[in-house]
Amino acid sequence: MPVSVGTTSVDTGPSAVTGASAGTGAPASGAAAEALRPHAEDAFAAELAALAAQDDRPRPARWKLSPWAVATYLLGGTLPDGTMITPKYVGPRRIVEVAVTTLATDRALLLLGLPGTAKTWVSEHLAAAVSGDSTLLVQGTAGTPEEAIRYGWNYAQLLAHGPSRDALVPSPVMRAMAEGMTARVEELTRIPADVQDTLITILSEKTLPIPELGQEVQAVRGFNLIATANDRDRGVNDLSSALRRRFNTVVLPLPATPEAEVDIVSRRVDLIGRSLDLPAVPDGIDEIRRVVTVFRELREGVTTDGRTRLKSPSGTLSTAEAISVVTNGLALAAHFGDGVLRAGDVAAGLLGAVVRDPAADRVIWQEYLETVVREREGWKDFYRACREVGA
Repeated sequence: MPVSVGTTSVDTGPSAVTGASAGTGAPASGAAAEALRPHAEDAFAAELAALAAQDDRPRPARWKLSPWAVATYLLGGTLPDGTMITPKYVGPRRIVEVAVTTLATDRALLLLGLPGTAKTWVSEHLAAAVSGDSTLLVQGTAGTPEEAIRYGWNYAQLLAHGPSRDALVPSPVMRAMAEGMTARVEELTRIPADVQDTLITILSEKTLPIPELGQEVQAVRGFNLIATANDRDRGVNDLSSALRRRFNTVVLPLPATPEAEVDIVSRRVDLIGRSLDLPAVPDGIDEIRRVVTVFRELREGVTTDGRTRLKSPSGTLSTAEAISVVTNGLALAAHFGDGVLRAGDVAAGLLGAVVRDPAADRVIWQEYLETVVREREGWKDFYRACREVGA
């Protein structure tokens, strides 16, 4: 039965449902340090190791951590020895607890939410904490074939020797079943319906038949699956009722307060910025607050003080998009400015995020600038910068 926990006025948000991706992980070492975006289990290896060392609670079969430690890893906290665990998700604790508990049962987990509500981020960190490996991933698209979920064939081996286990190429889901690990399926609703339904037998019977060999792969204890889906961009196909019943659904909402969203954006931008050698976030916190304020007012259709009704543009204006706007602004400040994030650095990215429909959205944006931004105390520089890029 779907479980919707802690949704705010808007059903989901970027990293967060009142929660969004956060975190400032310790620097990775070795080959992972050279990766532009290390996997969660590499970027936060020190925290995972510290949790494992002090985790004396019962662990489900093949889990690297107990459910309590997995939740602590995502939400942050201080361990008995003083080790600080940075929050990866900022939002209601119950959302994380329901998600973790689902993975400890025989039900698969579906993370549902608007674009940018940290669905992928949360699924990656859950897999990293539970199985120590977040890479057993199927990326859903309109062209995802059945082989991506079941298995494929090495055709050179197949032609030379016929069907055999040596010629079989296991999918990430098959590997997770055989090894008792967590598989991930991103953007499940973008996958064609007949391919989606390949998961029904896997999730209900916990087995994957291989009719060409007269064999099957049975899931061992520890196996489970996390899927993500976008509840606004409905994608290529909705889930069949048969498949949806195989999931526990957790809805990830937008951040509940401006302060929470500013915190989320700051943490994520800081983490991304350090990997790209960009300026520190604290120097631009005022601009982050302004970007978040603009996004929240336009998507909610009302100013912060509740006095002015606004038209909302066609885009989602999610926290993830705010993170992108600020990161791009930091890059501009670093390479073409004085290293301090200013209004002029975020204005162009903000315009691109808001104006998706050149006709309707531009009118909405101009009206917002003239009726709200222009009259707001302390926002004159922001108004001028936005006017200049929109000219």
